[in-house]
Amino acid sequence: MIEPVPGNTARTAGPAAERTEFELGYYGWRVVLAACLGVMAGFGSLFVYTFAVFVKPLSAQFGWSRESVSLGFGLAAITLGLISPLLGRWIDRFGPRRIILPSMTVYSCAILSLALLRSHLWQFYVTCIVLGLVGNGAAHLAYSRSISTWFQRRLGMALAFVMVGAGLGAMILPVVAQAIISRAGWRAAYLSLGCLALLLGLPLSWRYIVERGEVRQKTAPVSYPGRTWQQGLRSFAFWIIVAVLFVSSISMNGAITHLSALLTDRGITAADAALCASVLGGSSLLGRIGVGWLLDRFFGARVALVVNLITAAGIFLLARASSFPAGCLAAALIGIGAGGEAAITPYLLTRYFGLRAFSTLYGLTWTFYAAAGAIGPVILGRAFDLTGSYTSLLIGLAAALALAAALNLLLPNYGHSPEGDLP
Repeated sequence: MIEPVPGNTARTAGPAAERTEFELGYYGWRVVLAACLGVMAGFGSLFVYTFAVFVKPLSAQFGWSRESVSLGFGLAAITLGLISPLLGRWIDRFGPRRIILPSMTVYSCAILSLALLRSHLWQFYVTCIVLGLVGNGAAHLAYSRSISTWFQRRLGMALAFVMVGAGLGAMILPVVAQAIISRAGWRAAYLSLGCLALLLGLPLSWRYIVERGEVRQKTAPVSYPGRTWQQGLRSFAFWIIVAVLFVSSISMNGAITHLSALLTDRGITAADAALCASVLGGSSLLGRIGVGWLLDRFFGARVALVVNLITAAGIFLLARASSFPAGCLAAALIGIGAGGEAAITPYLLTRYFGLRAFSTLYGLTWTFYAAAGAIGPVILGRAFDLTGSYTSLLIGLAAALALAAALNLLLPNYGHSPEGDLP
């Protein structure tokens, strides 16, 4: 009889674990569902997308400038980018379960502690730094490792469904947070969000998040074949993936951040601009699922090429958008790219480098992604301050992304067999 892993019932090792990934009863799909809801309550969804609705309440309560409040977000983002490679290394060494559970616990308690903020700005900053330190341990960086051990032929779709949680969180949680702020204040909102993370993300992760090999043998973590992180860094393929991701992050994050401002500058109403932002969120969900489906059927580098060209087209259209329909179309195209990219990067990493150092390499890509994500909004804002327009730089970013997309054509065939990654 197969031994269940600690913290999981014997059902983990029952028939569900022995079915194939094409069957709904396959245990891997339970892992996907738990990861989806964990990501929804995690850093990248709950903290990032609700941050904006707390800026004005915190400024009004404590007399902090908006720049000072925004710096808290910047500290969290910078910390997350710097710590991600080390966090990924720990995930590879100790297994995702041993990182996710403590990270989710600390993350949830840190969100809860924001309800107790006083007028000391340093307290807010320290909490944001703590959130950055554990953030990717409560996000898809950690969950992707576990998912990748359960799937071979349906990996693209599995990763896409996990990222649906981030999309749903981005659409739902800001509205929920704002409603609570309006009725009961910002402290109650932080308290509610912290409880959501603690009660939704943590129990499901404890119950279901486990690597496939841990079901077959009572050891954790399981050793998987693949390249070391040092070999990954010496690989031409890795740096192509990073280069495309870096340019994509600058372009997408810059365009998304300034979307509403650009459209309202051109005479589109604030309500219509907000609707365009909603269209972007909706199309990102479709992009996640659609790209996941494509990755399971076509060569990943070609899928990445098409997705990045679609994003470049959206940014180019946004540069010249002067009507609501044009703004919606541009937002929809950018959203497809934003959603698809989240599944493409981990998928390509598993295919080229296996699972041995997957999380370490994924963490390194996060460092570049975070740095680029910080650069994009800044350079677009500076371009507007200097010229009074976003047009020229957006066209330049669209062209740069199209050229970066072409780098995907240089990626070789997969050097690591998908079947070889499972024990």
